Amino acid sequence: MTALLAVSAWEYELHPEVWILIGAIAALGVYSVRAIGPLAVTDGSPIITRPQKRYFLAGVLLLWLAADWPMHDIAEEHLYSVHMIQHLLISFIVPPLLLLAMPAWLARLLILEDGVAQRFLRMLTKPVVAGVLFNVFQILTHWSAVVNLSVENGAFHYVLHLGVFFSALLMWFPILGPLKEMQMSEPGKMIYLFLMSVVPTVPAGWLTFAEGVVYSSYDHADPLWGISPTHDQQAAGVVMKIIGGFYLWALIALRFMRFASGQREADMAARQNRTTLTYDDFERETQS
Repeated sequence: MTALLAVSAWEYELHPEVWILIGAIAALGVYSVRAIGPLAVTDGSPIITRPQKRYFLAGVLLLWLAADWPMHDIAEEHLYSVHMIQHLLISFIVPPLLLLAMPAWLARLLILEDGVAQRFLRMLTKPVVAGVLFNVFQILTHWSAVVNLSVENGAFHYVLHLGVFFSALLMWFPILGPLKEMQMSEPGKMIYLFLMSVVPTVPAGWLTFAEGVVYSSYDHADPLWGISPTHDQQAAGVVMKIIGGFYLWALIALRFMRFASGQREADMAARQNRTTLTYDDFERETQS
């Protein structure tokens, strides 16, 4: 029975809603660059750079990987640990890639223009608002009633994933969004990332050390690949803690090293300027 279940998990299933979403993102990206870009960029600068093209391609492909067969089917019907990997991709990996791919001129049209939608987006991208929304969705996606309903109701699962994805886009915007004037300071980014890593550690510890099965929808009599529901949820907790938490902490460490290096260079330049100024003053004094 377990062998048959493992085989059925790899049977292809079409998810048209995923293809519609991926196709819409790709089409909007191409349309923006080819139709809107030449009108918005008139100073001869590139409409989009090669790194931005690579970020966009990587983001779209990873979003497709996370949302479509086979990861979607295994995550929804068999293993919660795969479900966690899926959530990490659409929360921590894909949104930063798509933001790095977005040209500044496009972001200004979407956010800085004086329209109702733009004013609403500006409010949502404020660090406090974006951080709260992101953590609300992180908590909701681990609430047992919500998890069980998302497994039973495909439409609810799809909407929940959209909420996770867009809240993650908002959360990452003050850190590495295309508009430098809307980014936080480097110390602010480090504090912000640390705060974003706190909430996920709570359900991670809960899943890792919980006794019994937390999510009844993943309590299968014949578990996929022989992975018991308890071991599956423990693996999900480890994925959240190690891949999720340590990933954010690694970003904090990298930003701290970059910030400290920049501060050292600025201090050295300031000392050199003071030395040069003092020497010039000495020259003028001796010549007078």
